[in-house]
Amino acid sequence: MDSQERSSEEAEGAKERGLVYVWKAGSCSVTPERLPGLSGKTVLQAALGIHHGLLLTEGGEVYSFGKLPWRSGPEECVNSPVLESTLLGHRIITVAAGSFHNGAVTESGVVYMWGDNSAGQCAAANQPCVPQPQLVSICDSETSPLLSVRILQLACGEEHTLALSLSREIWAWGSGCQLGLITTTFPVTKPQKVEHLAGRVVLQIACGAYHSLALVQCLPVQEMKPIPERCNHCSQPLITMTDKEDHVIISDSHCCPLGVALSDNQPENHIFCPSSDTPGGKSVTAGQSENCQKQLVEQHRLVDLESDGPSGLSSSDGREDSGISSSGNTLFSDKKEGKEYLIGLSDNSLNESLNKNISTEPEQPSQEEQLSACIPGPPGSSTSTLNSLVASCASAVGVRVAATYEAGALSLKKVMNFYGTSSSEPGSQSGSRSPGPEALKDSREEQVRLESMQGKKSSSLVDIREEESEGGSRRLSLPGLLSQVSPRLLRKVGRAKMRTVALTPTYSGEADALLPSLRTEVWSWGKGKEGQLGHGDVLPRLQPLCVKSLDGKEVIHLSAGGHHSLALTAKSQVYSWGSNISGQLGHLNSPTTVPRLAKVCGDGIWTTAAGLDYSLFLADEKDFQPGLYYCGQETSTENNLNENSCTKSPVLLVACSKIGYISNVIAGGDNCLALVDKNVMGYIASLHELAATERRFYFRLSEIKSQVLRPLLGLDNLGNANTIQLLQEMASRFSKLCYLIGQHGASLSSFLHGVKEARSLAILKHSSLFLDSYTEYCTSVTNFLVMGGFMLLAKPAMDFLSKNQELLQKLSEKNEENLQLVEVLNALFFMPFGRLHNYARTLLKLATCFEVASPEYQKLQDSSSCYENLAVHLSRKMKEAEYTLGFWKTFPGKMTDSLRKPERRLICESSNRALSLQHAGRFSVNWFILFNDALVHAQFSTHHIFPLSTLWVEALSEEAGNVNGLKITTPEEQFVLVSSTPQEKTKWLRAISQAVDQALRGTSDMILYGAGGNVPRQEPPISRSAKYTFYKDPRFKDAVYDGRWLSGKPHGRGILKWADGRMYSGTFRTGLEDGYGEYRVPNKALNKEDHYVGYWKEGKMCGHGVYSYATGEVYEGCFQDNMRHGHGLLRSGKLTSSSPSMFIGQWIMDKKSGYGVFDDITRGEKYMGMWQDDVCQGNGVVVTQFGLYYEGAFSSNKMMGTGILLSEDDTVYEGEFSDNWTLSGKGTLTLPNGDYIEGLFSGEWGSGIKITGTYFKPSLYENEKDKPKALRKLGILAVSPDEKWKAVFEECWNQLGCESPGQGDRWKAWDNIAVALTTNRRQHKDSPELLSRSHTQTLESLEFIPQHIGAFTLEKYENIKKYLIKACDTPLHPLGKLVETLVAVYRMTYVGVGANRRLLQEAVREIKSYLKRIFQLVRFLFPDLPEEGSTIPFLTTEPKGRRSFCSGKSDSRSESPEPGYVVTSFGLLLPVLLPRLYPPLFMLYALDNEREEDIYWECVLRLNKQTDLALLSFLGVQAKFWPGTVSILGESRKVSSNTKDACFASAVECLQQISTTFTPADKLKVIQQTFEEISQSVLETLQEDFLWSMDDLFPVFLYVVLRARIRNLGSEVHLIEDLMDPYLQHGEQGIMFTTLKACYYQIQHEKLT
Repeated sequence: MDSQERSSEEAEGAKERGLVYVWKAGSCSVTPERLPGLSGKTVLQAALGIHHGLLLTEGGEVYSFGKLPWRSGPEECVNSPVLESTLLGHRIITVAAGSFHNGAVTESGVVYMWGDNSAGQCAAANQPCVPQPQLVSICDSETSPLLSVRILQLACGEEHTLALSLSREIWAWGSGCQLGLITTTFPVTKPQKVEHLAGRVVLQIACGAYHSLALVQCLPVQEMKPIPERCNHCSQPLITMTDKEDHVIISDSHCCPLGVALSDNQPENHIFCPSSDTPGGKSVTAGQSENCQKQLVEQHRLVDLESDGPSGLSSSDGREDSGISSSGNTLFSDKKEGKEYLIGLSDNSLNESLNKNISTEPEQPSQEEQLSACIPGPPGSSTSTLNSLVASCASAVGVRVAATYEAGALSLKKVMNFYGTSSSEPGSQSGSRSPGPEALKDSREEQVRLESMQGKKSSSLVDIREEESEGGSRRLSLPGLLSQVSPRLLRKVGRAKMRTVALTPTYSGEADALLPSLRTEVWSWGKGKEGQLGHGDVLPRLQPLCVKSLDGKEVIHLSAGGHHSLALTAKSQVYSWGSNISGQLGHLNSPTTVPRLAKVCGDGIWTTAAGLDYSLFLADEKDFQPGLYYCGQETSTENNLNENSCTKSPVLLVACSKIGYISNVIAGGDNCLALVDKNVMGYIASLHELAATERRFYFRLSEIKSQVLRPLLGLDNLGNANTIQLLQEMASRFSKLCYLIGQHGASLSSFLHGVKEARSLAILKHSSLFLDSYTEYCTSVTNFLVMGGFMLLAKPAMDFLSKNQELLQKLSEKNEENLQLVEVLNALFFMPFGRLHNYARTLLKLATCFEVASPEYQKLQDSSSCYENLAVHLSRKMKEAEYTLGFWKTFPGKMTDSLRKPERRLICESSNRALSLQHAGRFSVNWFILFNDALVHAQFSTHHIFPLSTLWVEALSEEAGNVNGLKITTPEEQFVLVSSTPQEKTKWLRAISQAVDQALRGTSDMILYGAGGNVPRQEPPISRSAKYTFYKDPRFKDAVYDGRWLSGKPHGRGILKWADGRMYSGTFRTGLEDGYGEYRVPNKALNKEDHYVGYWKEGKMCGHGVYSYATGEVYEGCFQDNMRHGHGLLRSGKLTSSSPSMFIGQWIMDKKSGYGVFDDITRGEKYMGMWQDDVCQGNGVVVTQFGLYYEGAFSSNKMMGTGILLSEDDTVYEGEFSDNWTLSGKGTLTLPNGDYIEGLFSGEWGSGIKITGTYFKPSLYENEKDKPKALRKLGILAVSPDEKWKAVFEECWNQLGCESPGQGDRWKAWDNIAVALTTNRRQHKDSPELLSRSHTQTLESLEFIPQHIGAFTLEKYENIKKYLIKACDTPLHPLGKLVETLVAVYRMTYVGVGANRRLLQEAVREIKSYLKRIFQLVRFLFPDLPEEGSTIPFLTTEPKGRRSFCSGKSDSRSESPEPGYVVTSFGLLLPVLLPRLYPPLFMLYALDNEREEDIYWECVLRLNKQTDLALLSFLGVQAKFWPGTVSILGESRKVSSNTKDACFASAVECLQQISTTFTPADKLKVIQQTFEEISQSVLETLQEDFLWSMDDLFPVFLYVVLRARIRNLGSEVHLIEDLMDPYLQHGEQGIMFTTLKACYYQIQHEKLT
């Protein structure tokens, strides 16, 4: 509302806005006068009480005028407005006035009240009146801590006040049942929430003198619940069918004997009014709905007719409106009697009795009297008996007794709706209209009904009921029988089911959130003796109750007068009800206890105001200037006689039309007030024009919807299901558009009440809503047109339409004679598009009211062109549709059926022979038709459709003799079209290109804002995404491909699905699977699928991949030509077993061939050896879990030929085998103690063997031997290490681009590495979580290739080493992949059953073989690297090494015999390889040395029990080397006789680190450091230089080794020995290592004395 924001133009006009005119109520000839003393302030809002008024100005200030007794005294009247200074600085946003009190709400939602407080209506306790505005605190006690509630709107009555909170809940205070609170203690001075409406979205509140109204948004659609078949209360069927001889009678007029059926108000029955949730996101929760039902039950309890005196409404039992009591004795034994008695009563007596009660009351009777008027007293006087009867019948009939009911003719429609929309509520509602959003209400029927009632002065509820409904005579007792229905009609009812759905406007959540909702209900409560609650009776209501007859009427605003109520609908009609003494309802129909339409002559009412006993209506006049109508008391003062009469119908106040454009009217007691704007620069006029035309437009759309569309949908034989579906779609889009226009009309009305800032217009702010709705509607209506829908409609609708000729002409505004029906329908349904031009024109008019430079001008201008563009765009769409329709009419019928589709539009066709097929036969007919989605090639009786998304077109060059040729490429065809002229060729080329382009971009109907339509690209892209089904390609037949294309072939990422369920998802190249992809093949027998993920080449699996078979086997490895080929791992066995059997090794053409390891877990055996054609063939080794070891020859899976067999206890057999574990032939059996038997053996190992031979016992004569000879020969019959895993190395060489090891181009190899890294990285880019940060850095650093120029130096060697470490860190690098695979196969071989001590030497030889072969690869990549064993000379500047204490030399990395660094595969590659292979290898060492180590360890434990000095002396260490002091925890202490673990502690600690290192070189370094630490501590003790001799050093070192307590020292020693660089054996480290080894043997043989 900040006025500064407005541009200067608008500011000038602002002075002419919000002018206040006042006049006295009660006369039709009035002269409005300006209210003095406002000096140019713009008034935004006003409110009137009985004798006073409030004004709210633009700055948020509040002024009062009139009689202000709380301020100045009872009689004084303030004529010019007085500022309420207390409220200054509070920025008030809305004000409200009750009869004698006032309220105001600030911007922050705080309420101030002042004025009369006799009934607590100002929420102040014990204060008769509140002179100055006083803050009212409203707190929600349900929240903790207490939160103050922010208020949006106030409404004040005579003795009560209602407030609407930000969370759309009602708070009330004051006195009386009109508060809607569950309380009997009045006044209520602390605001309380009206719990009955909690959880519902309340849109507006209004207060009459003693009643309250609320406009509530309907509940959102619950999922369609089936209609209950029986009443919730009395369990009688809701719908009955009676079979008569020749017809069936359907009736749904069930009446619940318990009174009002409650199912009405249960939330789930509001099926028909979808709406968005409350702003706070609440919806009715289960708890709330239960609560709701409980209250309802209380509400509908029936008051006991026998009760004495007026059954006090204030009693706390919560009973109210009610009739025949279920608890007390009823007046009549059965309802039928009661009804007949009622009918028997003459009209007059009833009349009088009621009139007495209603009309002869004084203005404001005491509460006591009012109550007695409302509630049946004891049946003493005839009046009260009658009253009680009427009341009881009323409630028995239901809340809506006098609601207007359809007569029999309408019942069938209702039944249809009942079945069809499932929106009819069960329960008490009988003959009332279907409450769908568009209840079947045409004004004709309304008129008939109203006329039939004219002249009946009776206000007897029952009488009118009787006359009106022919079922009424049976209404109160038996379920009434409706008009008689024939079986044929019944079938029709069943069929109507699918059609009636379409018109419930589809719920658009977005529009409901941004614009006022039209899905509303009216709820009323309070005193009802004048019928002002609208429930069809005169009973009060303690709690809000829904006015059912206004359901679906789209009420958008409520006004409450003294004793009457007005409801304004979106269709600009007003329903009025309540007191009509002065004719204030605008109609003279009675009864007035239910809403009826007021009769106002104007074009459309858009604002109403209800005063004390009169009403004001603001309606559009012909020139869009609002006209003000008045109805109510008419005082004429001729001849000084005050004659009082009523207006017969609303009268136009002519004087008010002269004062300017009225934007709002307010009615009070004595005065009426109008807020007026002057029309500066036509701005205001344009706004009024926009609003008025929009409301009229909505009225027309609604009429079309209810009077044309709905009947059409209900017609029979509308053609095939397709057409019906299109019609339904059109209808639902029409409904949606209609609803949006209705919302917009309502929002424009409220916009005119407000500040009227152009930029907050909905068509500007939410333009996309409008553009989208129009576009969607256009799509569906043109689709319907193309399918010939209107022609089809014309036949069945002929009958209906010819009857309503005038109506149709009025609606379509076509007056020519002899119009075709089709044209009328066309005009009707294309009518909405004209509105877009109007929007554009009005926006342009508004724009001219601003300066050209202002942002408003720019925005209005842009929006205007937006709507104009859309209008042009849509009219183009309609022309296309008409062109297409014309084409279908001429096209041969048979093909039409298959080709005609709703979305398909014709672009051009070659019937003029302009295009022909190249090389076509002489008599062939070729007809080409270009649609917006396909090119159709039609011949005599066949046609072929080429979808445009997979169609490529290019012009052929002239020189090849292809004059005017166009080459068309589709996935499975290529043909050339020849056009007759170059112009034709250009036309077709352009048409096809544009159509293809449009098809690819999708039918984005929405044009860009500001752009002049779609600017087509000249040429569609060659590479594109599309979906296609193959129809003849032998391999892909019937397969569907969805993905990227390039010139007619799948190319790039895509998904291909075959008809038999196979599916490939991945990359394609020129039409074949190529690159990385995933493939699934269903296995019908097992009901599972095979699944392959990996690489492809030219349509076949090729490269690395993982294939999971349906049987549960998984193969991971290399493929070639769809077969397993190369190195691979196969896991098989039941999926249930956690460890199936495994094979890892080489495959050739789908079979195991070459070296492989097979782990048979069920038998506990592992085979390592050669394979051929899936069987073990050649040399191999088998170990079992029981410790048996076999090596030797195999033939077709069996041990056959020469072999060696060892058992766990070292029994050895060497000789011939014939089957697994079966000895057969010559051999030698050696026993653990060295005795052996030579001879012939036969039998299976372990189950008795027959022997013919000689027994030898050599150890009797020779010296004892530790081990039998045979053990040293292990490994001779196994596969030689270099033969193992050849496939793995070959794969690596192939990746580097070499045919065989060492053969190939080095630079090509480097290129291949780079390619491998980048493609792998790209693949991982889609899923970055697979790559850790360090991994990414590794990959980045690998992109630099180490360069070598000049002599090879140590530095370059270091660089190569660093590169290798990084390369082996990532499996994306070929070397890394190689190392990863080798580690995998090594672990597979030597873990589990393979952890057998006999395999140790085999395992060590395998590692050495790896080193040799990897070194070959490295030397291929880095040719400068010297060969194994050669030396890199040191540079003159030696790297600084540690001073070795023993020898005065500087040490660099390690010692060597000659200066320089020796290059070996051990030194270069073990650091990379060994850490990964260490666990299985060390395990083998530990197993092999188990016995030795046990002896060693026992000795270590024993010797370690001694103190330091004792141990040193025991070991024979010279006393001069004994440390005198040691440092313990940083402080120096003397070594005493009981010091333990303190001497040489640093050396001990150093040696213990040998277990934490992996490579022999590192382990040797640890030993070397230990020696230095020993020397260091001896040096501290001796304080002089000295040289060690071995005799001195050995005992000290032995001490350190003992104290270090290394458990697996034997394994460490043997590992170093096996794998250390050969050249180190004679250097310094070699000697030190020998010392350690000596210590180890010494400890084992140490004898303790």
